[in-house]
Amino acid sequence: LVESGATVIVNIWGRTRSDYAEVASAIDTVKDKIAALEINVSCPNIKEGGISFGTNTDLMTEVIKAVRKVTKLPLITKLSPNVSDIAKFATTAESAGSDIISLINTLPAMAIDINTWKPKIANIAGGLSGPAIKPVAIRMVHTAYKAVKIPIIGMGGISSANDAIEFFLAGASSVAVGTAIFSDPLCPVK
Repeated sequence: LVESGATVIVNIWGRTRSDYAEVASAIDTVKDKIAALEINVSCPNIKEGGISFGTNTDLMTEVIKAVRKVTKLPLITKLSPNVSDIAKFATTAESAGSDIISLINTLPAMAIDINTWKPKIANIAGGLSGPAIKPVAIRMVHTAYKAVKIPIIGMGGISSANDAIEFFLAGASSVAVGTAIFSDPLCPVK
């Protein structure tokens, strides 16, 4: 990706396959400023009753192919951890036209306030990230690594160089740091 001169990776999502394609097409018009597109397939498909694109190989394939048709940018598919066989989804993404896969996205989670007896967040449940998901992420990266030939961006709980090294040892070509930046914005530099 560095060869293109651009350093920005744009993460896109949608509620329908055409949402993804429309956004990707618009971004493709400024592709000289963008290094790659990352398709977040963990979003719910409203036309299919709310099922996440990333938990159904047929739906995921449709999204990847629709985006691939409208852009020449390198395509990254951000895989959902909410599947029983991550290797199957990794190989599906590769076959559908992804140049790279990234994993994992957040895990669904919930917390309840014991004083009010109500969920702590308005949506009732949300996405768990940070150090708690690192062992799950490392296992999924390793499993995907054994299944595909395309590069993998590992993510999920990285807050130190040692954490990043674990992902590289599991098969990641690069890593992404997210949650750790909230408490230490210089974490990636360190």
